[in-house]
Amino acid sequence: LEAPPAAHAVGHNPLCGDEIEIFLHVDDGVITDVKVGGSGCSISQSSASMMSQAVKGKPVDDVKALVRRFKGMMSIPDEDGNPIEPDLSVKLGDLEALQGVVKFPVRIKCATLAWNTLLDALSQA
Repeated sequence: LEAPPAAHAVGHNPLCGDEIEIFLHVDDGVITDVKVGGSGCSISQSSASMMSQAVKGKPVDDVKALVRRFKGMMSIPDEDGNPIEPDLSVKLGDLEALQGVVKFPVRIKCATLAWNTLLDALSQA
C-alpha cells in the first residue's frame, strides 16, 4: 500500500525503541487492507501482527470498539483517566494472549503502540 491513497501513520516508543508504520485503506467505512511494518521488541511486533489480522475487513466503528476493549484489557484509562469498562460483546479472541503483558507495566506501551498508531491512521482515512 502506498500513501496516498492509503492512510499512513508512524508510531514510536522511545522507552523500548519500537517503531511501527501502518498503511490502511478504508472503503465505505470498512478497513479493506492494512499493512504493518517496523521494528522493535517481540511484544510490539506480535501485537502489531495480531492487530492487523483482527481489523482487516471490519467496519471502522467495530475496530474502534476493539481498540477500546484491547486498551481496557491493558489497563489503559479512558480520556478522562477513568478505567475503561469492558464491553464484553466485543470479543478479543487470540488478542487475549497478550493479557499477560499487564503484569509488566513498562511493556504495556509496547503492546499498545500499534493500536495507538492505528487510531492515528484512521484519523486520516
